[in-house]
Amino acid sequence: MWKKILKFFDKLEDKVRGRLSHKPIIYGFIGGIGIVLFWRGVWHSADYLSELLFYSFYSGPGYNSFFEGKWWDGPLSLVIGSILLLMSGLFVSSFIGNEIIISGLKGEKRVAEKTEDEIKEEAELMQRTINQIKEIREEIEEVDKILKSKKDEQK
Repeated sequence: MWKKILKFFDKLEDKVRGRLSHKPIIYGFIGGIGIVLFWRGVWHSADYLSELLFYSFYSGPGYNSFFEGKWWDGPLSLVIGSILLLMSGLFVSSFIGNEIIISGLKGEKRVAEKTEDEIKEEAELMQRTINQIKEIREEIEEVDKILKSKKDEQK
């Protein structure tokens, strides 16, 4: 049963993302609203819980709560924001980030987990790559000079 539900929502997300990807301004607008509503829901829920737990103990008679009768405000914002983010495919990428997801899929370690030797090895590899690119650029420039001189000779 759960597989069917997940498959349905996965297909729905693909359709919504496919349509929104052709309209980047609307996509960004919906994503922004989703993020703001999600964090508003987290914030208001935390405020409500802290008021419920702490202020009611320390307040005297006649205490008028800011959240009186509005317990649903935070969770509702959280749910609506989550739905917008999940349907647009932005939930994971907006909170985790693409680079972390990609490095996880590749099986790479975080910089904090790498040893000093691994970091030095990576730096040396990058430097060798940069040197090779410079050599290739110099060779291309030499070939360009030769071609230009042959063109000039033909004229």
